[in-house]
Amino acid sequence: MSRDLTAGLEAELTADALRPVLFYEGVFASGTLRLWSGVGTVSWNSKSWVGAGNLLGISEIEETTEIRAAGVTVSLSGLNPSIISAALGQARQGLAGRVWIGALTAAGAIVADPFMAYEGRLDVPEIERSGETCTVAISYESRLIDLERPRERRITHEDQQIDFPGDRGREYVASLQDKVVVW
Repeated sequence: MSRDLTAGLEAELTADALRPVLFYEGVFASGTLRLWSGVGTVSWNSKSWVGAGNLLGISEIEETTEIRAAGVTVSLSGLNPSIISAALGQARQGLAGRVWIGALTAAGAIVADPFMAYEGRLDVPEIERSGETCTVAISYESRLIDLERPRERRITHEDQQIDFPGDRGREYVASLQDKVVVW
């Protein structure tokens, strides 16, 4: 499968010394959290990204030729439990999360246009405590997960009114159920 990689990013990925970076953007009720896998704050894509270093972890991003949902888990470790509880209070199911993969040049600059490796919707955050620190694992699901959910719509007059108020096209559908038609 071909990728829309810039020439600079493709050159860095095939170079002898690879310096990969990850960018994570998660939308929460109070705002957007932007982290990257380096140290310090960096500006990319006209936004500021806070360095999380090795405290940021991202599970394997699975790619398949099948039409099925594949999820990703973003984990933040080594954080104060009070900060974690505040962050989890802002997590809302269905909000967006994105992960980009990029590279740094030998001078430490970000190579133009990192590749968006995953985009999904927040599913379930989990906390694991260990002493003074804890780890938060935030699961994201692909939009393809909707294919596995049952549809609760019916061919009735009431259901038709949800999408088209005032339409009378299905008004007599219920009376047709037990209708006897003689030919």
